[in-house]
Amino acid sequence: MKKLLAIAALALFFALPMITIADPPPPPGQTGGGPGGGPTPVGAPIDGGLGILIALGIGYGGLKIYRLYKERMVETDE
Repeated sequence: MKKLLAIAALALFFALPMITIADPPPPPGQTGGGPGGGPTPVGAPIDGGLGILIALGIGYGGLKIYRLYKERMVETDE
């Protein structure tokens, strides 16, 4: 079963780039019409997602510290 799974994963690894080929760029001289709309391509903003990721990391770290503190308090009470 492991060998079959490994073969399937390897086949998917090599086939996926062939399936997900991006569209070719527009001909020279044409601008606008797509995402970004200007002559210079504009990247996607990462500020909102990055802030959420940092907040979740801080929350997870705080939860781990709280659980460790709570566990140590129970050990000292015994």
